Amino acid sequence: MAAASRRCAHALPASQLLSMVSVGALPFFRQLCALSIAARPSPWRRSRTSHVSMAGGALAAASPPLGGPAWGAGGGAWRRVRGGGVLGEFLRDLGLAPVRCCGVVPAGFGQGSRPSPAAEERCPPGTPPGTAPTAPRTPGPGSAPSCSSPRPRMWCRRLACLLGLPCWQSRRAGHGSLGLPHSTRIVPTAAARCHHTAPESLSCAWQLHGDHLELRYANTLMRFDFVWLRDHCRSASCYNAKTNQRSLDTASVDLGIKPKAVRVDETTLFLTWPDGHVTRYGLEWLVKNSYEGQKQRVMHPRILWNAEIYRQAQVPSVDCRSFLETDEGLKEFLQNFLLYGIAFVENVTPTKEDTQILAERISLIRETIYGRMWYFTSDFSRGDTAYTKLALDRHTDTTYFQEPCGIQVFHCLKHEGTGGRTLLVDGFYAAEQVLRQAPDQFELLSKVPLKHEYVENVGDCHNHMIGVGPVLNVYPWNNELYLIRYNNYDRAVINTVPYDVVHRWYTAHRTLTAELRRPENELWVKLKPGKALFIDNWRVLHGREAFTGYRQLCGCYLTRDDVLNTARLLGLQA
Repeated sequence: MAAASRRCAHALPASQLLSMVSVGALPFFRQLCALSIAARPSPWRRSRTSHVSMAGGALAAASPPLGGPAWGAGGGAWRRVRGGGVLGEFLRDLGLAPVRCCGVVPAGFGQGSRPSPAAEERCPPGTPPGTAPTAPRTPGPGSAPSCSSPRPRMWCRRLACLLGLPCWQSRRAGHGSLGLPHSTRIVPTAAARCHHTAPESLSCAWQLHGDHLELRYANTLMRFDFVWLRDHCRSASCYNAKTNQRSLDTASVDLGIKPKAVRVDETTLFLTWPDGHVTRYGLEWLVKNSYEGQKQRVMHPRILWNAEIYRQAQVPSVDCRSFLETDEGLKEFLQNFLLYGIAFVENVTPTKEDTQILAERISLIRETIYGRMWYFTSDFSRGDTAYTKLALDRHTDTTYFQEPCGIQVFHCLKHEGTGGRTLLVDGFYAAEQVLRQAPDQFELLSKVPLKHEYVENVGDCHNHMIGVGPVLNVYPWNNELYLIRYNNYDRAVINTVPYDVVHRWYTAHRTLTAELRRPENELWVKLKPGKALFIDNWRVLHGREAFTGYRQLCGCYLTRDDVLNTARLLGLQA
């Protein structure tokens, strides 16, 4: 029993199976296959019970694939029946049949009607395929089919295909001619039934509804609106593959359109429309681009951190020369930046001009009311607290822009004094703690819009900037956080929500602030001449401790789109 269990616990590739068949056994096996070729599966008799893919050689749901569609062309909903006879013994000797002849047989295959209740033995829900029945029945007239019955013939036909033998089908009455497997048959859309195929090692099932197609593939249940399926057609007349742009006029698609016919093969969905146009979609493409697939997909992989996590990661700085002259150095820098939201470049010449060269390596410089490259000391030349020697609490910049600046660059050119360390806090890490502790407060912070404002009337500088948005910004389909807008200095009057929401918002804001101010979440770094810091202003909050003496800083803002574009061109997910 133990040996048989080990044999059926995994699938065998065709080459290994062939090597196991002795010279004396091979003719006998060929005779068994020849006797069993005539039976032909009926593609329409499918039960709607939960199904198990036949693509795994030992016919267990968790088994690795045996090697191709020859084992999975039937697909669909399966029943377990007792049986096997001489063929079952032969299969078990090869390690391809479950213990005690409890095989997995496609529902609806073979001739005639379904076996009688006495012949069929259903295993309890959740029982792994290949598990022996708990109470073997006494053989009787309606028990397991013999080697000459249709079901074992089906097994032989599949094994014959696997070994390269001709898979003829009889044209006798009741059998019909050789036709396409079910996975490639064209199905009229009027048929309201569930259809199955087994592309390679992944099971696939689909069903038509009044206004959409339901498709299950790669463990994902997807629903596609018919207009969507027509609109996203990638044929040459609908989509320009060279420019990656649409050619089809979406407004010309009938909003009540339905496919005239549908078929699915191992890798592709085919839809024929009323005008005869055929649309083809790769099943993997559909998984990637469906709403259900996007819900499971992370747009921007990140590593959330507090001070201890970041120190233990020992994220390396990148040398300036490597950053400027090699793609490897640039890619390493961008990978660190995308994962952690901060990255350092060492050995930079401490001038504003060299800092600009550094910044332009990855992006266009975003010109703002502060110019392209800003350069300041503590002379209060602008009406902003940042131009003083005072400590600055954690915050993100330009919350008063409709689209806050994406990346900020800092380079300390000179400091003759004490203090002035830079504070860094991962806002996404703090927001994640709020989501775990108080999800209702996280949701409130992501939905209540606030105004942020910057008013400046100093010398020749006259500006009045207003930006609107919630503190936390998330993608609505997967609730992934992509922007935190947190600046208590520049937040304007709260007048965008009714009074009964205001107090709840203050409570939620206090919870987030408490997380941002936890000492264990604070990473303090000392910026020195030659060490440039890049900050993801949509994620990482920065601040500063008070300082003494003379301090010169330069920096700029970068356009986020250009930074992400550079990363993607280097093969990074951004």
